[in-house]
Amino acid sequence: MEFISANPSVVRSIKQRVLLNTWLRAARKRAPLPLRTDFQPDNNADELADMMEFDVDGSGDHARFVITYEGARLTATYGNDHVDPAKRTNRYLDDAIGLDRYARVLPSYLACVAHKRPTYSVSTVRDPDGKDVSYERLLLPFGKSDAVEQIVGTYKAISFEGGFKVNNLIGPKSWRVPVTIINAVIDLDVVSAATGPRAVDDVVELD
Repeated sequence: MEFISANPSVVRSIKQRVLLNTWLRAARKRAPLPLRTDFQPDNNADELADMMEFDVDGSGDHARFVITYEGARLTATYGNDHVDPAKRTNRYLDDAIGLDRYARVLPSYLACVAHKRPTYSVSTVRDPDGKDVSYERLLLPFGKSDAVEQIVGTYKAISFEGGFKVNNLIGPKSWRVPVTIINAVIDLDVVSAATGPRAVDDVVELD
């Protein structure tokens, strides 16, 4: 899967841009990678439902990703509501979402590890009512000794058609496979990137 080089303006969501800017400020203070403890976004409580965190196990193409935090809205999006909350963490991402879905998302995670820079992807999918939904994934790397040890992911489902059904949107029972339209490594102008967000979120209701 091919990734383009991009600057931070590629990120559409204003909320994801805020998180990216927080990562950029931390990265400027501790190159080449900030530590997870350096990442302290302001007013982040509302975003936790759309976030996941991982420990990176292994390196290169053999790296796997251990879920250490899973937001509640992502649990519904991936169709994992039936899983005991106590068992949603400390498991590998490939075990959590299944091999077919894992094969589609793995390149973004591996690119984040390989480039030691944020990766951003946008896919389109339709909900059960046929509404077009844009699914946006931003992965932020953390670590030391020039190796990625943790990843924080923020995931946004956005539609210009108003409220849509989030349950199992990209889960195993989803009626349509997402189509990727953007794959980017954010490695251009990361030092001089503006600290103020410029993208605009479309507000939707989640049924």
